[in-house]
Amino acid sequence: MSNAKLPATTKKSKGDEITSGGSQDYVTMTIADQLFGIPVLQVQDVLGHQRITRIPLAPPEVAGSLNLRGRIVTAIDVRLRLGLTSRPKDKPGMSIVVDLRGELYSLMVDSVGEVLSLSNDDFERNPATLDPRWREVSTGIYRLNGQLMVVLDVPRLLNFTTMEAA
Repeated sequence: MSNAKLPATTKKSKGDEITSGGSQDYVTMTIADQLFGIPVLQVQDVLGHQRITRIPLAPPEVAGSLNLRGRIVTAIDVRLRLGLTSRPKDKPGMSIVVDLRGELYSLMVDSVGEVLSLSNDDFERNPATLDPRWREVSTGIYRLNGQLMVVLDVPRLLNFTTMEAA
């Protein structure tokens, strides 16, 4: 493996490593008072509360589907995917739309924050104390002013074969 550095603007696939130097931009979101981030280049859209149509016999993490400008989008309840309790009904939440291999997915979260540009030098691998369910869908963390931001790995988050084993 070469020591060549990827430019900070290069879209990283699931096998790529974050290299030292440069920075990475993340769309931040909150789920159950925990800060998470997704690389901005993986985000297609940010939506407010949407009407979701339930899909019979779908796993609990699959909230249903929605129509986004004529395209059918699968809605994923990220809280349930991470092993957390359902969002209270009185809190509508938001969605981050991502594209995985040509299919659109709406990641249902509590709220969407700002875009942060973070130094690759501050990126850390997942600590051993991170919940195992979160470790399996995360590439690592950033420590931000006393708060932990968990970086989600979208392909692993949407890999439902690992959920069946849990």
